[in-house]
Amino acid sequence: MNKISETITVEGMNCGHCVKAVQQALEGVKGVEIESVEIGTARISYDPDEVDRESIVAAIQEEGYTVVQ
Repeated sequence: MNKISETITVEGMNCGHCVKAVQQALEGVKGVEIESVEIGTARISYDPDEVDRESIVAAIQEEGYTVVQ
């Protein structure tokens, strides 16, 4: 299993509620392990055999935030 580690830049996060919303969105994506979520970034690792990056980005965007590619 080759996990991919990545720091995702997320625009629109400016408070603890935003951090929690992004963290909960990521927790709902199978195959994602959260290392940390802070204002502006989410550090994660994921198994590309279980989930693709597009699905992770979509989960964050569904919460109303923008992922910087």
